[in-house]
Amino acid sequence: MSSSGRPLLLLNAKQVVTCAGVRRARRGAEMNDVGVLSDAGVAIQDGRIAWVGPRPELERAFPDADRYDCGGRLLTPGLVDSHTHAVFGRPRYAEQEMRATGVDYMEIARRGGGIHASVRDLRDRSEDELAELARARLLALASHGTTTIEVKSGYGLSVESELRTLRVIRRLSEELPMRLVATWLGAHEIPVEHRERQGGREEYIALLLGEMLPAVARDRLASFADVFCERGVYTPDESRRILDAARDAGLGLKLHADELTASGGAELAAEMRATSADHLVAISDAGIRALASAGTVATLLPGTMVFLGKPAQAPARKLIEAGVPVALATDFNPGTSPTVNFPLILTFGVSHLRLSAAEALIAATVNGAAALGLAAETGQIAPGFSADLALFDAEDYRELPYWYGARLCRASWVRGKPCYP
Repeated sequence: MSSSGRPLLLLNAKQVVTCAGVRRARRGAEMNDVGVLSDAGVAIQDGRIAWVGPRPELERAFPDADRYDCGGRLLTPGLVDSHTHAVFGRPRYAEQEMRATGVDYMEIARRGGGIHASVRDLRDRSEDELAELARARLLALASHGTTTIEVKSGYGLSVESELRTLRVIRRLSEELPMRLVATWLGAHEIPVEHRERQGGREEYIALLLGEMLPAVARDRLASFADVFCERGVYTPDESRRILDAARDAGLGLKLHADELTASGGAELAAEMRATSADHLVAISDAGIRALASAGTVATLLPGTMVFLGKPAQAPARKLIEAGVPVALATDFNPGTSPTVNFPLILTFGVSHLRLSAAEALIAATVNGAAALGLAAETGQIAPGFSADLALFDAEDYRELPYWYGARLCRASWVRGKPCYP
């Protein structure tokens, strides 16, 4: 709605790309249907899409509405970033140079870098410090047309630090215009203090299940639980125990799965009926078949492998051809994907994953929403959906992945209210 409380008409867009259709994740050929309208407009009322159609019909139906001139630009659903780690302290730029000299991810971790470096840093910061840092980063994400952002914990790895992180996410969800979805990732790693003593690993899992998860559930600090199911981190059996308990506590389920090795994470995600399985660079053929059968969204993070300088990428074409719904996300984090530019991820989706521009846009809207359990709420420009929209300095949706690295977003709205600028 406009500031006057009247309906708001968005008019004079070169293309309105609706992504309209069924209220669930799209699969196979469905991912190529983005619903392009020309000489059309959108009516927003009470924070929702009220009408999408030709300009003359809109103006007749809403004669007293306020008007916003889109200036011949591209109007799309707001982008849905369904995998970020936006609450952290300092960046880890030194690790990029280490990788350039041939030091791999696991060796960096053994030297005290990686996730453990972010854990040490976050534990020393106050809630106010973390909120201030995350606020700027989330606004930067929004400046590229992102209107819904999943934010994980996972750099605390102690009861107090994990709860502090989730409180920051809740606080910012109340202060900022974009929609934030919190995910508890207490099982991001085994903290160093537990790795270094006999029995410490099982002791930390007991802490996750006996203290941390009950506190998260009691205070309703997260919508989802996530586990890093990977060789050297959490085994499939350990991951299953944690996810079983999280489901019993009322949380939705996600997995970091098969990022570095085919460790059975995708199969576990399917078995648990997880909402999404993320990364999947090393997914097996059996894992692909399992995800297709379960309908679990495969959230692919191509920016991570590009930043790490790795030639491998998740097998997006095999996933789509097998009937797995595919989403794209930034994996915004301080160590392996420090980008706030979601349209850049669409570029990688086309150039590295071999998606069409339409598939990339569906992956960043409808299927990103499905990866957060929000497929009936956002990701489409269709009557009844939340008025979450983004306006780009482009005339054709295929320009979003084409002008790589550019800041094309001119304006965005969440629930009908301005989000950016």
